[in-house]
Order: sequence, then C-alpha cells, then structure tokens
Amino acid sequence: MRVFKDKRTRTLIIIMSALVFIAIIIAHFWFKYENESTDPRVVEANNLYAGYNTLARAAEFDQVFLLLDTLEAIYRNIPHYRNSYEVGVLHNNRAAACITLAIAPDNKDSVKIDSLFSAAKFFVLKSIVIYNEWLKKWGDLDEKQTMEKLAAYFKPDDPVFQGKNIDRYRRKRAREIEEARHETPRRLSASHTNLGIIHRHRKEYDEAVEQYLVALELWGDNLAAENNMNILLNKPLKKRSLFRRIFPKDRISR
Repeated sequence: MRVFKDKRTRTLIIIMSALVFIAIIIAHFWFKYENESTDPRVVEANNLYAGYNTLARAAEFDQVFLLLDTLEAIYRNIPHYRNSYEVGVLHNNRAAACITLAIAPDNKDSVKIDSLFSAAKFFVLKSIVIYNEWLKKWGDLDEKQTMEKLAAYFKPDDPVFQGKNIDRYRRKRAREIEEARHETPRRLSASHTNLGIIHRHRKEYDEAVEQYLVALELWGDNLAAENNMNILLNKPLKKRSLFRRIFPKDRISR
C-alpha cells in the first residue's frame, strides 16, 4: 500500500511539475509577444517608467522630476502620444510629488509650501484637461473605430515600422486604449482627489469638498477621496478591508 501511495505521489509531483513548466513557457512567450508588440517609439519610455515607483518610495524627488520630464519629452515628440492619457499620468505624478514635498513634516517654509501647492495645482489641472480631452477623443470608440483612428498614427511608410508587422503594433495599442477607457475615469478621480487635498491644505474647504465629491462620482471606491472628506467632517478614517487589499475591486494603472 505504501509503495502504491509513493508511486501515486511521485506521479502527482511529475504532473504538477510538468504543468508548472508549461505555464512558465506559455508566460514566457506571451510576455515576449507583448514586448515585441509594443510601439517601438515608446519602448524607452516604458523602460524608464519602470523605475518611477522606486524613486518615489525613496523620496528621490529631484530624480522623480527629471524622470517625468524625460518621459514627457519622449511622448511630446510623437503625435499620437502628445496629449495621451500617459501624459496626464505624468502631470498628476508631478502634482503628487509637489504635494508630498509641501506637507513634509520638516518643511516649515511657508513661502516654499505655497509655491509647491501652486505648482501642484498647475500640474493637476493639466492632468484633468488631458484626461477629459482624451476621453472625448477615444472614450466612445469601438474596436473597429479605434483601429481605423490609429491608422493615422501608425503609418507603413514611417521608417520606424519598416519591415515590421505594423498591424501587431496597432492591435497592441488598441488593447491599451481599451484598458485606458476603463482606467482613465479612475485616474481622473485621483487627480480631483489631489486637487481637493491642495484646497484642503490651503483652508479652501468648500472647494476641497467639491473636488472630493467629483472624485467619488467618477470612482465610488476612491478611499483616498472618501477619507480626505472624512478629515474635513471630523469622521473616523476608513480602512480598506484585507479582502480588498488582496483583491482590489479597482486599480489605477499607468
């Protein structure tokens, strides 16, 4: 009986190992295909952006601003990306960095604080304009319409696409746009939350509440907006449940 169990165990281990190996191979080729389908004009930007979160967590804000400027310069040189949601993300990231510096405990310079909040407001308003304009342009298109519209930006005679399967790049970008249709309202909600935070710290409470309400209308599960509202109303802060931390209902992607 024990021999039988050992054989069954070994068989199960072999099967599970084979399944894991197959899954790794599939994932490898899927990621390879996805990477090879990325618009070659923005590959550098994608690679550079991978370091953003590390710099932000380390509070390396000089490097953060330099990185965001570099990324925007890349996007600005490509008509399709010049006013894309990606640029909106960059502006809101700048705003978030300015807010973080303004409310830092060791920042006691009122003039510097006001200057940082002014810069944050400038950037967050730019992100709101870009997100709204992008949604007007791309938000209501179906897959066919998106592909047709992309044809003007992915041209076969463009040297960067010479000898390459341009349809693959168009389809990958169409998938990114489809995802962005769902994510950008939440990104917009995050921008309105940041604008509310700026108003709150400037003691412009009515304006702050207005922005938090807009943020929650765009994304009902925006805990940051809800808790900032709770601070104004002297209500206890809400915590996201363990289930929501592990399996978030919504997410904001780049």
